[in-house]
Amino acid sequence: MRMDADGVRETARGFAALLRAERFDEIAGLFAPPLRAAVSAEALRLAWTAEAAGRGGVRAVGEPVSEAGEAGEAGPVRVRTPVTCVDGSFTVVISVGDDGLLQGLRIDPYGDAAWQPPRYAREDRFTERDVTLGTGPLAVPGTLSVPLGAGPWPGVVLLGGGGAFDRDGSSGPNKPLKDLAWGLATRGVAALRFDKATFAHPDRLPPDLTMADEYLPPALAAVRLLREQAGVDPERISLVGHSMGGKVAPRIAAAEPSVAGLVLLAADAQPMHEAAVRVARHLAALAPGPSADEAVSALVRQAAVVAGPELVPDTPSELLPLGFSAAYWLDLRSYDPVATAAGLGCPMLILQGGRDYQVTVADDLTRWRSGLGHRPEVAIRIHQDVNHFFFPGSGHPTPAEYARPGHVDPAVVDEIATWLTR
Repeated sequence: MRMDADGVRETARGFAALLRAERFDEIAGLFAPPLRAAVSAEALRLAWTAEAAGRGGVRAVGEPVSEAGEAGEAGPVRVRTPVTCVDGSFTVVISVGDDGLLQGLRIDPYGDAAWQPPRYAREDRFTERDVTLGTGPLAVPGTLSVPLGAGPWPGVVLLGGGGAFDRDGSSGPNKPLKDLAWGLATRGVAALRFDKATFAHPDRLPPDLTMADEYLPPALAAVRLLREQAGVDPERISLVGHSMGGKVAPRIAAAEPSVAGLVLLAADAQPMHEAAVRVARHLAALAPGPSADEAVSALVRQAAVVAGPELVPDTPSELLPLGFSAAYWLDLRSYDPVATAAGLGCPMLILQGGRDYQVTVADDLTRWRSGLGHRPEVAIRIHQDVNHFFFPGSGHPTPAEYARPGHVDPAVVDEIATWLTR
């Protein structure tokens, strides 16, 4: 029997009341089993703290609103709960099932702004077509952008950051990987980008998925596909990795000797469990309070499990940061991106934003410099005024600026294109 509008309203109001009180353990008790397996109370607390801190703290949680026409119809009913902060707002979106349990939950910080092409992209200078990378249940769709003309053009495979990102790196109104693909294709570089399996197939992922499983199969297939394209120079295929995509790029290049070069954009080198605690403390300092302190303390405990000898393949994911499995953390813990990059012979361009609080000059770029700074074929640059997305800005960086429409700085696109086409 389908839940009627009154039942949906009652469930939504109960959820909003728990949200106002920040009773995340009780909220997790409302989850249907699939959602409970994917999202822990601590992961929800951390996400809430991050969004609230970036906007100066929560002022009010408003009345939930069901999407028109869905109550009583087949399938879950989507409900939006507005959250007003000192500086801005965001929305918590839930899906209420027929049994009154929450089938889905996400935080929407962005509103309805749509992506617009950056000024430096000229659509009349390249063509695009859809491709499929890999075979089997985890094959992923992608988009290939190729400059017009005979070429031969250098080519790049774009690697998105950690999380369930689509091929464009979509984050609200922003698409930094699409900015890069269009900007590079305009400047004579073929670019291939793809949906991550965590985005395309969240229901098919093995429970012991690792970073290597997530990135290597589609990236290696992308390199092979690019090498086969007419008009693309098979000897000049490089990897352009952002954030975790930059971290894993040396691993991909080690598995595929034909990779001609690496461009690492805000590539994290600090162990990720340590970085997660550092970022959580940064966010908690923006809006101090008991909930923020509790979120940081929980993450510190979880990070200690990752760092310690008690981490084993069957360690429950609820004891670990960010809800990742023990297999994921064991794989990360055994991988040193700087040492792997040092074992490669290809040239590299390593770029870092001066306003990036997620991957930083002090915690990450110093590691790349220490391991690779003496190499003549490695160029390392800081763009002082850009954030983690390489969007230009000013002032103290917070998550709120990711909600504003922006584009990858044209100076960054120009530097990458110049380096690739030399």
